[in-house]
Amino acid sequence: MATTAADTAIHEIIDRADRGLRLSEDDALALIASRDIATVGAAAKRARERRTPADEVTFIIDRNVNYTNVCITDCDFCAFYRHPRNDQAYVLPKHVIFRKIEETLALGGTALLLQGGHHPNLRIEWYEDLFTSIKERYPVHLHALSPSEVLHIAKYSKLELDETIDRLRTAGLDSIPGGGAEILVDRVRQVIAPRKTTSDEWLSVMRAAHLKGMSTSATMMYGTVDTWEDRVEHLRRLRELQDEAPGFRAFVCWSYQSGGGSARGFDHVPTDHNDYLLMLAVSRLYLDNFDHFQSSWVTQGLAVGIRALEVGCDDMGSIMIEENVVRSAGTAFRVDTERMVELIQETGRRPVQRDTAYRVVKRFPAPAVAA
Repeated sequence: MATTAADTAIHEIIDRADRGLRLSEDDALALIASRDIATVGAAAKRARERRTPADEVTFIIDRNVNYTNVCITDCDFCAFYRHPRNDQAYVLPKHVIFRKIEETLALGGTALLLQGGHHPNLRIEWYEDLFTSIKERYPVHLHALSPSEVLHIAKYSKLELDETIDRLRTAGLDSIPGGGAEILVDRVRQVIAPRKTTSDEWLSVMRAAHLKGMSTSATMMYGTVDTWEDRVEHLRRLRELQDEAPGFRAFVCWSYQSGGGSARGFDHVPTDHNDYLLMLAVSRLYLDNFDHFQSSWVTQGLAVGIRALEVGCDDMGSIMIEENVVRSAGTAFRVDTERMVELIQETGRRPVQRDTAYRVVKRFPAPAVAA
């Protein structure tokens, strides 16, 4: 088969990536448009192996606890939230959160991923009391809130952003998850979440946290009303912030989950597993200042989640002792530590349990070498 000009251009882009040269936005768009998962994925795998041990795959044991489902932001893609007076609305009491932490620690867990909604009646004092109570009782990393929650707390507590982060950090906040990023393009956000943070606001929280020495994670949820150009713009803004104020530990992307009564206000862009794997591979090549990429097996399923290790991922994320938001959208994949270890070993790599900061907690046996 004859080589086309487009094929030549893709191989030139891949060659630059292999030599450690930074890709442009046009390069990223060309790679997405190629639909060539084999070529782009192989290059992403090489990029991953230049930054992290090729023979190891990490994962974390933690618990995703949603302290409340009350939210007044009305995001059209979310099937989880409830309005304050809804009979299904809740705020978890401390003793329930404590029990969930104890169960997590008993399973060898190291962290609590604590997120909720934009509750109109919870001020910063409520969070300070909760975080302090947790830290007084348990040796657990508190990976909590999201940029939009932090800004909501600041607004309703009548505080500046810096003071809000300082007070939460003093109370026990260790790091901030990347939730609520969706697509960092305001045209998209105006359709799917018009009352949530703007792109600049989301980035401002992460910038402030990074400048204070806190680490965070970065996410992307694509497949709502976004274009390929929007996705690349999202990546550009993440890469620029990481250049300016390093602090993102990891990147994770997933496709919008349209079940469970979400997508009330828009027609979403259909996506499939190939789109996910290609988007992940392009992200690994473009985000050259990120070390770790997590597989989103919770949304894509375990089979695709394992394939993600061949297109740039070095981490399988959490075993997900508990997860509620994605489940509300009709997607539910679960796995325990034993099965996670087996899945990683089946790829020929050694499983490594990590903590939130990617420090080694436990190395499991390497897979047996076939005779």
